[in-house]
Amino acid sequence: MAEIIPMPDLGFEAGEGELSVWLKGVGDAVAVGEPIAEFESDKVTLEVEAPVAGILLEHLIQPGESAGAGAPIARVGEPHELSSPPAPAPTQAPAPPPVKPPEAGAPEAEAPPDPLPAAPQESRPLDRVPAEPVGNGVLATPIALRMAREHNLDLRRVAGSGPGGRILRGDVENHLAEARPGAIEEVAPRPPEDGNRSRTAGTEASSLRRAIARRMSLSKQTIPHFYITSSVTMDDALALRKQFNSEFPPDMQVTVNDMVMKAAALALRDFPNLNASYVDDRIDVHAEINVGAAVAVDGGVMRVVSRQTDRSPIADVARENRAMIERARAGRATPEDVSGSTFMVSNLGGYDTDHFAAIISPPQAAILGVATARETAVVEEGQVVVRTVMQVTISADHRVTDGAECALYLKRLKELLEAPIRLFLGG
Repeated sequence: MAEIIPMPDLGFEAGEGELSVWLKGVGDAVAVGEPIAEFESDKVTLEVEAPVAGILLEHLIQPGESAGAGAPIARVGEPHELSSPPAPAPTQAPAPPPVKPPEAGAPEAEAPPDPLPAAPQESRPLDRVPAEPVGNGVLATPIALRMAREHNLDLRRVAGSGPGGRILRGDVENHLAEARPGAIEEVAPRPPEDGNRSRTAGTEASSLRRAIARRMSLSKQTIPHFYITSSVTMDDALALRKQFNSEFPPDMQVTVNDMVMKAAALALRDFPNLNASYVDDRIDVHAEINVGAAVAVDGGVMRVVSRQTDRSPIADVARENRAMIERARAGRATPEDVSGSTFMVSNLGGYDTDHFAAIISPPQAAILGVATARETAVVEEGQVVVRTVMQVTISADHRVTDGAECALYLKRLKELLEAPIRLFLGG
């Protein structure tokens, strides 16, 4: 019996993915776990694997169309279920009229010519719609084609890495990033009709920028934000980090952001309301603490997710974060990399910032914004001393929590970062 293959939850920020290419055609055999299609969203390209084995009977969506989690995308079943047009019934030539014997003296009739052989019926190819032709034998996925139009790019200049040499989105992005002068032809904007020549022509937002716009607009329109800021003295944390990194190999090196994520996770154990979501008038507290980190990528921001951050040794958190960030910036993030976060950290410490309040990423209840740790004159026991101070700001959903609870959460976070030995002691 045929089974529907649904679109899995690939962790797309936009909530749905756009089909880039079918890797399996109708009539192909598929095994469990075998990739059958590639979907793209934002800066991520992810493969959908077959959950069942059988024969791919039907593509339910085509390249260029989008699908959200759970939407049907294909049917898989047995070979006999494969639909095919019925073979046309053989046509019989009409029986020749009876031949009269020639009359005496009449000329002999010519034999009728042999009938022409029937033209062979053109076989219909399997239902593969992986790409669109763009001329001169060039094949490109719909997303790659759209990007080429946006950038006025001649796809004949792009090397395709997809099946059969088709050009994928990543091929266009790589070409644009490495293009020599003249590879991208810019179109001069037409002067505005109102005579105001100080304006510049608008450009279409990238898919990542559009996804960020949708999610952040949704967040600010539906979540009642409030913000609390605290100052953390980071001298001991920075000294311990320096000592730790000097004793361990490069793949175990810990960043300040790794320490903040670890401290945020440990503090959430005491304040589970902040590790929650507001859904249908109820507060769902998550069983695991998975801290996401905002990562700057070309054209916007993505998140990568550390699993069970409170239980994982900080060296493991650091190693996994480093690998996920590399994949995200290369456009090779996996579903596990980008989905499942229950709390977020957005760190602008590397950008010389004094204060930063982030926007909550739905459906989470809170996000921690981190500014630059800098030397600051502070008063301790009546004396002015220099300390390295970092400001942290929690943005929280007022439907889930209140100011007092968030203030206590920041107090616990501050304690962990100012006495940081626990961050390095196992889970």
